[in-house]
Amino acid sequence: MRYGKSKQYFFQRPPWLQRLDLPKRWFAHFYVVSVIWNALLLGITCRSLFFGHPFPIWLQRPLSLLCGNVLLLNSGDELSILLVQMMLCMQAVRRLTECLFTSVFSNGVIHPVQYCWGLVYYVLVGLTVHCEGPILGIKLYTIRDLFSQGKWYHAAGIMLFFWATIHHHKSHVILASLRKNKLGEVINFRHSIPYGDWFEVVSCPHYLAELLIYLAISMTFEGRHLTWWFLVLYVLLSHAMMAILCHEFYVKKFDTYPKKRKAFIPFIF
Repeated sequence: MRYGKSKQYFFQRPPWLQRLDLPKRWFAHFYVVSVIWNALLLGITCRSLFFGHPFPIWLQRPLSLLCGNVLLLNSGDELSILLVQMMLCMQAVRRLTECLFTSVFSNGVIHPVQYCWGLVYYVLVGLTVHCEGPILGIKLYTIRDLFSQGKWYHAAGIMLFFWATIHHHKSHVILASLRKNKLGEVINFRHSIPYGDWFEVVSCPHYLAELLIYLAISMTFEGRHLTWWFLVLYVLLSHAMMAILCHEFYVKKFDTYPKKRKAFIPFIF
């Protein structure tokens, strides 16, 4: 679970293990995979909805393996699936753009297992969307048909998604600004205390915002997508652990670190 600064400063390993480490900046690879994969899934989804083409066999097989017969359940959720697929594409493009043009990575490292899991994870996220819902490609839909399925939870999910996305982006901009001058030039790779926006209440607002993004997607499914809730639980637990490690780093490194700032959930922990 440790990577980056929490591994570099507090977790000493044998030299032979350190040789296996990969640069943390390779995080961008996750989002390259995510952009390509989710764009492909979005194209396949649109092709099925608007032209009546069934999912290709090469996609049906991993879905059956991952989800069993759950795919045969619910109907009338075509709009939810399309909206969520679009959300994942937007999220992937934004994160890739941030990794390439906003974030300033230090010499932090990640383990090869973490790297491989990250690549697999973003493929599984896209597949999870289609684990529950109607079988696409049987009926043709128009834009009007899809809009007729619109419910309050679609609007609520979209609003929460964009609200969380804005703060997610702000968090990465603030972190990057700690290593840049006013001209946007990188001047150091040191760790400093971040301030502003949600950093005033938690040490890791980017983790909190990402959790809210996953919750927004669950809301877009009206909370009925059970498989997606497993993803939400995974993000909650993994991000909470990473936030605690990050908070621990800040507290130990900076004597002036704000005492009232929590690790992950405002005013709680």
